Amino acid sequence: MLGIYLQRSWIINLATATILVPFYAFATPIYRLLGQDEAIAKRAGVISLWFIPFLYQNCLNMTIQKCLQAQMRNRIVGWLSLASFVGHVFLSWLFVSELGWGVSGAMGALLLSSWLTVVGQFVYLLGGWCPDTWTGFSMAAFTDLWPVVKLSVSSGVMLCLELWYTAVLVLIAGYMTDAETAISAFSICLNIIGWVLMVSIGFLGASCVRVANELGRGDAEAVKFSIKVILSTGASIGVVFFILALVFGRKIGYLFTSDEEIAKAVSSLSTFLAFSILLNSFQPIFSGVAVGAGRQTIVAYINICSYYVVGMPLGVILAYVAHLEIKGMWIGMMCGVGVQTLVLGYITWRTNWDEQVKLASQRLQRWFVKPGEEESNGADQD
Repeated sequence: MLGIYLQRSWIINLATATILVPFYAFATPIYRLLGQDEAIAKRAGVISLWFIPFLYQNCLNMTIQKCLQAQMRNRIVGWLSLASFVGHVFLSWLFVSELGWGVSGAMGALLLSSWLTVVGQFVYLLGGWCPDTWTGFSMAAFTDLWPVVKLSVSSGVMLCLELWYTAVLVLIAGYMTDAETAISAFSICLNIIGWVLMVSIGFLGASCVRVANELGRGDAEAVKFSIKVILSTGASIGVVFFILALVFGRKIGYLFTSDEEIAKAVSSLSTFLAFSILLNSFQPIFSGVAVGAGRQTIVAYINICSYYVVGMPLGVILAYVAHLEIKGMWIGMMCGVGVQTLVLGYITWRTNWDEQVKLASQRLQRWFVKPGEEESNGADQD
């Protein structure tokens, strides 16, 4: 059934991506309506067009990746990611440095290298290396889509609320006095956090898969042990990055720009950046544990309250009322992430995992393929 669920996720995700395409295609007029600077609106509109193919790439990449991780095939995911990274570095050097294609070259390198991962995953999946879970395309993927839609919506809302939070903060930064400097400094710091989050998101996936697998096996003690191991590992790595950010925070802006004003703005945020990195070494793990336990809806509500009720209003007040500008925005963001981390950590600590094992067993029985559907799947393969 894992292969059927994978195909259902493709149908839902690709349909959703198609609905979102107009927002990318008409980004410039949308930014104008929001009152953004004309230069920023035009540049964002050009870059948004490049993200349309990447939107579809994400639909396929993330679903196949989670399917492989659920089967403990992490090695192939790692090798493909490494190949994509090497390809991205080479193509970026070729298109940007050698050919001088600028932003278009950078986006082209991103697209080609990211689609390389998808092609590799498809070859591995369809090439017979997953015989127990992939038996071919089936019309059964078009049946019982609604339960998958409901699960996808709860998971999607949870992630969107989290990702949109930083996007909205960047948008708000565009209304500051020196909008270009504010957006540039804010974006550089978000990029640095994004680098560190690559590690944390790996732990998110690990915690999600491990918790879900152990709940499916009915082993509550293994769930608790997995959480402890992932948390301790993530915390150790987070402390290392925290120290590095404190030590090199004053100079790190020069990795991204030669503009003194932007580099100084990044330097002024270095302490806040370090503590944000530390917080983000815990938060994804707690989110992954909650998702693995099927609590996507709860996480979505927590995200709404922590980000949009606490973090964003506080950031706006500190930035525009207290006149802290970009520092105020960042403090608000940190408070939102901090509230989210504390609440998710408390929920994880108070969870009765023996009870969660029983709930997981009930879900498995409800999601098993009916005998008639299995027969129809077999007929499709014949």
